[in-house]
Amino acid sequence: MKPFVTSVKRSPWLAVTATAATAAGSGVSYDDRTAARIRAVLAPRRDVVERKMFGGLTFMVNGAMCCGITAEALVIRVGPAAYEAALAEPHVRPMTFTGRPLAGMVYVDPPGYRTARALARWVQRGVEFVTARPARAARAARARGPRRRPARQRKATGA
Repeated sequence: MKPFVTSVKRSPWLAVTATAATAAGSGVSYDDRTAARIRAVLAPRRDVVERKMFGGLTFMVNGAMCCGITAEALVIRVGPAAYEAALAEPHVRPMTFTGRPLAGMVYVDPPGYRTARALARWVQRGVEFVTARPARAARAARARGPRRRPARQRKATGA
């Protein structure tokens, strides 16, 4: 199927254009212009990966989700420690997925990231949270414990 464009009025002064891209039969939609703005903020980084997730587009930094965009709002991973402070800011609400809020993740409505400076500030909060944590591969290795050699190698070396 071809992508289609719809214009959704969010407020009297802001019209959001959402492009619905269908990937593998699922209706994934997000605001292309906001996605391009996020890419511009993250452009200096070499560790950014984009994935379609949460019904939109997600930006992974350091192997973990830092932010994303849906047709309705910006998604920012602020972490549990900064969650309440983020919710106290204007145009921010809890991210609810499957009916329950996800701790450490918030939605920022379009008026909250209208300017380039506001968007950069929100994206930076997500980047700061995920870069303060160890990289995903290192976390997984530490959780598994030391790696063991396969049985064939142990027999060959006498270990």
